[in-house]
Amino acid sequence: MAVAQQVFLRDAMRKLNLTRDMFSARIGVKRRALDSWLLPEPSHDFRVMPEVVRRFVTEIVENEALLEKYSDAAPRRGSLRDRIAINDKHQLLSVDQFTRDSVEELFYIADIMQPIARRQKVSRVLEGAVLGNLFFEASTRTRVSFGAAFCRLGGSVCDTTGFTFSSMAKGESIYDTSRVMGGYVDAMVIRHPEQGSVAEFAAATNIPVVNGGDGSGEHPSQALLDLYTILTEFSRLGKLLDGAHIAVVGDLKYGRTVHSLVKLLALYRGLKFTLVSPKGLEMPTEIIEAVAQQGNHVIEQTNNLEQGITGADVIYATRVQKERLQSEQIRGYGPEFQINAAMIERFATPDTIIMHPLPRDSRPMANDLSVDLNKDPRLAIFRQTDNGIPIRMAIFAVLMGVETLVQHSMRDVTWSPPTHIGPDDAIFHGMD
Repeated sequence: MAVAQQVFLRDAMRKLNLTRDMFSARIGVKRRALDSWLLPEPSHDFRVMPEVVRRFVTEIVENEALLEKYSDAAPRRGSLRDRIAINDKHQLLSVDQFTRDSVEELFYIADIMQPIARRQKVSRVLEGAVLGNLFFEASTRTRVSFGAAFCRLGGSVCDTTGFTFSSMAKGESIYDTSRVMGGYVDAMVIRHPEQGSVAEFAAATNIPVVNGGDGSGEHPSQALLDLYTILTEFSRLGKLLDGAHIAVVGDLKYGRTVHSLVKLLALYRGLKFTLVSPKGLEMPTEIIEAVAQQGNHVIEQTNNLEQGITGADVIYATRVQKERLQSEQIRGYGPEFQINAAMIERFATPDTIIMHPLPRDSRPMANDLSVDLNKDPRLAIFRQTDNGIPIRMAIFAVLMGVETLVQHSMRDVTWSPPTHIGPDDAIFHGMD
C-alpha cells in the first residue's frame, strides 16, 4: 500500500526542515497546489498529487539522506522501538528517551495513524492485546485517550481508577501490583500522584509501560502531542519551530506537562523560552538547567503575564495545581493572571497559537484560560486534544512492534463518521 500523500509530504517537509512556502519553492509548485495535496481526502479542495511530483520529492529527500549519511553526523541504528528503550525494556517513562530524530520518526508514524484517528479507516493490528489503564489519580482525557488509541488499533482495555478500587488501598506494594498486572495484560498506562512511582511499576515488569503522569514529575505523551500540535500548526502557518518564541504560563513548579514539554522543545534550535508564573511557582532549577545545556536557547523568567506573552509564537497556559500545593502562598495569582480575549488582542500576534493541556477551570471567577477565547481561531486546545489519539496510537504501535503493519492493515470504516468533530473545526480541515 502506497504511503498517503499527506503523510508523505509532511514527512518530507520535516526531514528537509522547510516551511510550506520554502518546500513549494523547492519542488517548483504553487503554494496553493501544495495546500490542496495536504488536505484530508474528504475535503472539498483536496487534489491528488501528480506521480511526477512524488518521484521528484523522493529524489530530493534521498539525496539529503545521502549527504547526512556521509557527514559527521552518525546515522540512525536499529528500530525506533529499540532506540528509545530503557535498559532493553520497551517502555515510555520520560521525554529524555528521545532525540529530535526519534521524535520526528514517531510523528511520521502518528501521521500514518491520522485516517484511523479521524474515523476514516480501521485497523486490527493489536487484536487480542489487552491494555491495563491503572489511574491512581483522577483523569478523564488521558485515561480515555489512551484507551481509545489502544481500541482503535484493535485492542481492548481494562480500567481502574483511584486507590479506593485498588488492592494498594489494602497495603499492596507497587512491585506486587505491577507484577500481578503484568500477568493479566499486555501493556500498562499508569498515572500515580507520587513522582518516580511509574518507574517503580516499570521496573517490576517486562511488558510495555507508559507514564501517564507521575505527580509533579513528567507527562511524556502529553508533551509529545503538544509538540506534534505545535509543528502541525506551524506548518499550516508557514513557520518553523527553530527560532520560535514560546511563552509557558501558569504553575511551572508542579505542572508536569510543562516539565516534559520544555525539555522536548529544547531538542530544536535557537528557541526563546519565556517562563511566566506566580511567585513561588517558578520552573524547577533542574529543568531550566537541562534546557540550557541543550544549546543556544534564550530563557527568561518573569511574574508579569503581559510582558511574558508579548509577541510569542506559542502561548502555552497551564492551571495552578492546587491539589499539589503544600505550604506555598500563591502571590500575584489573581484575575490579572487570566489569559483572556482582551489580553490576547492586545499582546499576541495574529499567528499566535494558544494551547492548554486541559482541564481548564471554566468557572466565571477562575484565573485560568478564559472561555471568551473559544471562538478565536488561534485557540488550538481542541485540535491539541484530538492529536492525542494518533500520538498515543503511534506510541503503542512502536512499543508493541507493529508500526510497520498498520498501513497495510487499514480498511474503510463501515459507519458514517462526521466530517469534522467540533462545530468550529471545518476551516482547519479545508471544509469551509
